[in-house]
Amino acid sequence: MANFFKASPKKSQAQQPVTVTVTRLDQQGCGVASMGKKPVFIDGVLPGEIAEVKVSQQNSKFAKAKLINLVKSSAERKEAKCGHYYQCGGCNLQHMEYTAQIDFKQNKVAQLFSRQSIDGNLPWQAAMTSDAWHYRRKARIGVQYNKRGEPIVGFRQRESNNLTEIKSCPVLVPEFSDIFLQLRGILPKLSGKNAIGHIEIIAANNNAVVVRQLSKMSKTDNQLWLQFADENQYSVYIDDGKQVAPLSGDSVLFYALTDTLDIKFSATSFIQVNHNVNQNMVKQALAWLSLEKDDVVLDLFCGLGNFSLPIAQCVQSVIGIEGVQDMVLRAGDNAKANGLSNCHFYQADLNSEWEDQSWALSTYTKALLDPARAGAYEALIQLIKFDIKKILYVSCDPMSLARDTKLLVEHGYKIEKIAIMDMFSQTKHVETMVMFSL
Repeated sequence: MANFFKASPKKSQAQQPVTVTVTRLDQQGCGVASMGKKPVFIDGVLPGEIAEVKVSQQNSKFAKAKLINLVKSSAERKEAKCGHYYQCGGCNLQHMEYTAQIDFKQNKVAQLFSRQSIDGNLPWQAAMTSDAWHYRRKARIGVQYNKRGEPIVGFRQRESNNLTEIKSCPVLVPEFSDIFLQLRGILPKLSGKNAIGHIEIIAANNNAVVVRQLSKMSKTDNQLWLQFADENQYSVYIDDGKQVAPLSGDSVLFYALTDTLDIKFSATSFIQVNHNVNQNMVKQALAWLSLEKDDVVLDLFCGLGNFSLPIAQCVQSVIGIEGVQDMVLRAGDNAKANGLSNCHFYQADLNSEWEDQSWALSTYTKALLDPARAGAYEALIQLIKFDIKKILYVSCDPMSLARDTKLLVEHGYKIEKIAIMDMFSQTKHVETMVMFSL
């Protein structure tokens, strides 16, 4: 049988390392370089760095690449504090000096405003910061099992549904510094291993652990969780998909909002994950609104009363509106528990027509909005008809904020003040406060 010579196939561009110069960061904090006329996106690099990379994906418009080696490093580069950083998908800016992180976030907002043709000379105020580490008081921990039936406890890997096995997490509050070790201790003992979907942790007056149980819990497992709660001084809650019920400890959770106000919440309630930034955010909101005793304030997307209650201490009255009825009830209870009689809360879908609601027939001097990531465009379309002179917008998504800001500016509002609030340090996420006035 004849043997024919076959030339070895040349390595494709996707297999050959290439050296590129990083020119900028995209909106997600990913480095951008050029490869021919095509942009290439690389995680973990900074502007000005020269990097050896390997292309992992490409199409006609762009390419993605993985960092192999840094030929030249930026002065803004620092060593990641977390040993899991390059696998875990929780943080993506640990390789960047903290001051550079703040600059990136502010520039991100400015760029998005510019795309909406909003004047680039924005009245920036000092960024609101706190401890860049050990700030996160609420987090969801994933649970998976390997082929040997051993538990994997941690957070999702980057661009994957698989988990990174976490030993410790430096952005979690110190109260949960040992949580991963503790969970790895109890999980192998449980009979319903595959019945656990995830575990949520919450630091408040009582440190809570919420177990997502996918099937009925056995008496043995129940006892193991009670023992776990006692040994580690946690309140344990069981989430069976229908309700979240306390298995141990006090069922009342609360956090101190100010020196005189507490906010009670349930294990399923939304709360801001950074306690210190939340407290400072509320103080700044009160200052920027220049509240007076005769003010009547409308608080849209009010949640549990995080802003409503401290505002009520300064003004004639506050009306808080929230889409979730349970939150409305809890906000009302919080007002009563804190001795506030000038706070009233109503349920309404703020993304639909609400101008004919009874509370919407009142006259308001000032307004505050704290919407979810989708923003408040539909609510603002109606709110601008109220001719309210001061509107404070608290945003957790700069893209929807830029869109909504354009609407307000087009209807005569001026940006008085704007500031970044670093609620999620070490990550790409940006929170912003903007003060608008007519």
